Amino acid sequence: MNRIFGLRKSEFHFMHDISQYQDFFIEYLNKQDIHKEPKNLYEPIEYILGLGGKRMRPVLTLMAAEVFNTDYKVALPAAMAVEVFHNFSLVHDDIMDDAPLRRGQVTVHEKWNLNTGILSGDTMLILAYQYFEQYEPAVFRDLAKLFSKTALEVCEGQQWDVDFETRKDVTIPEYLKMIEYKTAVLVAAAMKMGAIVAKSSEKDGDLIYDFGLNLGLAFQLQDDYLDAFGDPETFGKQVGGDIIENKKTYLYLKALEFSSAEKASELEQLFSLQLEDNSEKIETAKAIFNESGASKATQEAIEMYTFKAFDTLEKMDINAEKKDILRTFGENLMGRKV
Repeated sequence: MNRIFGLRKSEFHFMHDISQYQDFFIEYLNKQDIHKEPKNLYEPIEYILGLGGKRMRPVLTLMAAEVFNTDYKVALPAAMAVEVFHNFSLVHDDIMDDAPLRRGQVTVHEKWNLNTGILSGDTMLILAYQYFEQYEPAVFRDLAKLFSKTALEVCEGQQWDVDFETRKDVTIPEYLKMIEYKTAVLVAAAMKMGAIVAKSSEKDGDLIYDFGLNLGLAFQLQDDYLDAFGDPETFGKQVGGDIIENKKTYLYLKALEFSSAEKASELEQLFSLQLEDNSEKIETAKAIFNESGASKATQEAIEMYTFKAFDTLEKMDINAEKKDILRTFGENLMGRKV
């Protein structure tokens, strides 16, 4: 009897929990030989990769492979490519933002210099592609094709983010497209790479991409929300940072849409100021976000994208247990039951 309770035996592929995937990935990362010459090129790469972080993107690649009944070990090189690319983008983002710190440590361009940051970042982008060479030609082709598309979109998203800083006419669809490209597409691609390595059907590969994309959008909108309303103890960043930097987030754009002309003008004026003490500015902005209904609308959008992600699970050709694992992961990522 090859079916048990309506499931094929092959579908009973054991899955690990998130902390185990993190451990597997870090063990693999530590075995990589990045210690090469010239050391001023490779030491910054070792440094940024060693700074930690949650390793969420590579974990998604390992997890997706096992969702489609393939041992996570097969997905390790693809997961490494995702992590190297993500860190490359951070090195260059930090240069663009002139950021002094990353994960509580000195940024690469501050620790070495600007030129080293640019060149080491470029090298990481090339190294990321090299990890795909460990796969057979058909898998290599599919991974590289997805990766190139995603890398371009991330750059486009970053440019939109820069452009929006000086624009006063940013629309909500434009903002959503920007966060989709800057953040969500890499989450989606990380998951689809696991599906490609596992040789899942094209349909399932596309569905897990959509799952990751919608979850990535929900996650970024929640990040926007928590930036204003998060608990300083648990958020891990300065609460009100986006308000201080005059960032036109979803909260801000919704507040403009919902407010009277007078309140909208007050908010625009507030977001043109650079102040020494921002405590009053933060409180005023948060009050407008709440009174206008922008806070509620943002929470509703987070919920909508999370449910959209969960809807794609129903269409996937995987067993109920795997769907539950992905749903639980999504709920945990959003930090609450939705």
